[in-house]
Amino acid sequence: MREVIADELAKIDDERLGFVSITTVDVDSEMNRGIVFYDSMQGAEGDELILEALEDHRKRLQSVIADQVRARRTPVLQFRPDDSIRAAQRIDEVLRLDEIRRRELFGDKKNEN
Repeated sequence: MREVIADELAKIDDERLGFVSITTVDVDSEMNRGIVFYDSMQGAEGDELILEALEDHRKRLQSVIADQVRARRTPVLQFRPDDSIRAAQRIDEVLRLDEIRRRELFGDKKNEN
């Protein structure tokens, strides 16, 4: 389902969806609801416009899923930013900044020996 949604997003001409990638789709066991997680180069600043655009195209995406995914039902899609990816990026940033701070405070001890 993730691939179907990602492929269809690539076909949609909507500048609000530029650089949006679908990271995962969680569907409940009865196929009633699907939560589509996305990430974007715009980060949290772009979420409002991205969510608006995804909601505008929700019926189209559900229709494509109904056509391409062999299932008894087509889930109603909901969209959310993928906070796990953003948290990992934030951790990487904190670690990188900490390394820079340590070098500034203590110098590069490896090269002194």
